[in-house]
Amino acid sequence: MNEIERAVEVLARGGLVAFPTETVYGLGADATNADAVRKIFAVKGRPSTNPLICHVADADVARRYARSWPLAASRITERYWPGPLTIVLAKTAEIVPEATAGLDTVGLRAPNHPLALDLLRAFGKPLAGPSANRSTHVSPTTAQHVRDDLGKDVDLILDGGPCEVGIESTVLDLSSDHPTILRPGGISREQIESVIGPVAMSGAASSKSPGQQPVHYAPRTPAFRFENAQRQRLDLRDAHVLNIDADTQTYARQLYSRLREMDAQGARAIYVEMPPDTPEWAAVRDRIVRATRPLP
Repeated sequence: MNEIERAVEVLARGGLVAFPTETVYGLGADATNADAVRKIFAVKGRPSTNPLICHVADADVARRYARSWPLAASRITERYWPGPLTIVLAKTAEIVPEATAGLDTVGLRAPNHPLALDLLRAFGKPLAGPSANRSTHVSPTTAQHVRDDLGKDVDLILDGGPCEVGIESTVLDLSSDHPTILRPGGISREQIESVIGPVAMSGAASSKSPGQQPVHYAPRTPAFRFENAQRQRLDLRDAHVLNIDADTQTYARQLYSRLREMDAQGARAIYVEMPPDTPEWAAVRDRIVRATRPLP
């Protein structure tokens, strides 16, 4: 029995499988099995009010679990699936309420990772799959991160190497007549608008999207964000500083790994420089704001 067959067997009996995607590692369970989905929340310590993204192999599978499929969904998935884009649509009853925090909508995504797609095709059903870490902690971008956080609480971990994108997917709400980005991520607003026209940016946390808690993606070491003009105020005694020292894609890919490395060294504080307030840095800025506090 190969690892995909083993994973399908675990999922079919209601177990948990951690799997790689291009964004972060996911903690997967059968999205049509309420007991299995409850295990995700228990293992992560995640509040049941925080909905889960459901992963599918492709748009054909996604259509089976969406009550409606607008033209915008066809256009955007044709262009950006598989990829770091989640679309929110009205769900069918097959997706259990436990996976969507009782909402009538579900976030669907086809991840761009060969191992994840092999698993999804073999399983044949959607996988509820939040990040494979303890709730609010730094997201995992390697299989070792998953082991460090969850240990034996996961039945099986599929190792697909380091994640290529490194931060979570963009969440695009298509459940109404007004497309809205609920969470910035690997696909930018400009990229989306080039395909489906104008989209709004949600100005507040939305119950339809995961990752909207005020504190999220955070190291255990006290972490503070700062602007470059505040650099002289940093107390560098027994502290680490994460500077903007790479292009957007490289920085995003390394962000969580670097935060975990700094967190493991037992420093007094971590200082994270804020990147420019420009569209290409929007997703990274969102993650830093949720992972840190303002500089005192």
